[in-house]
Amino acid sequence: MKYLVVSDIHGSSYYANKLEEIYIKEKADKIILLGDLYYHGPRNSLTDEYNPMKVAEVLNKYKDIILCTKGNCDAEVDQMISEFKFEDNITININGTEFFFSHGHKYNITNIPPVGKVVVYGHFHIGFIQEQNGIIFANPGSISLPKNNSRHSYLIIDDKNIVLKDIEGNVIEKVNFGKNDSI
Repeated sequence: MKYLVVSDIHGSSYYANKLEEIYIKEKADKIILLGDLYYHGPRNSLTDEYNPMKVAEVLNKYKDIILCTKGNCDAEVDQMISEFKFEDNITININGTEFFFSHGHKYNITNIPPVGKVVVYGHFHIGFIQEQNGIIFANPGSISLPKNNSRHSYLIIDDKNIVLKDIEGNVIEKVNFGKNDSI
């Protein structure tokens, strides 16, 4: 199974279309959205080609393969234009490793959730992968509004690796989390 993880689209139809291109190029099986899909937020400038309804049109095409967490900028009305469900958080077992996905405004590297060997969250608009106290923390950054001179980015998670890539597909960071198959 291959997961494409994206966060913080913030209403950019330009980057929603990029997400679709990336999904096709990466041949992902599932898309995990970490929230802040439509509204740009009061502290952010308008994103490229700001059009939340067009973002919903792109995302709704993939409703059967989307898993989505609710971000701090996602409102009840956002769920009304989405044909997929928003969850507070998502827990998935990938190749024997428990992953915890959330937006990041509640659970993150400084407020660790009660479950998960790997914690994946957005919210901060800066992509990274790092290990701390035996837990891997990964953030896809923001596909549309990266901060602190970081790149427009996303994560790919397969059965053994977490890979942070920029939107051109260049690897920024890579970590192996998979179990050792050798005896």
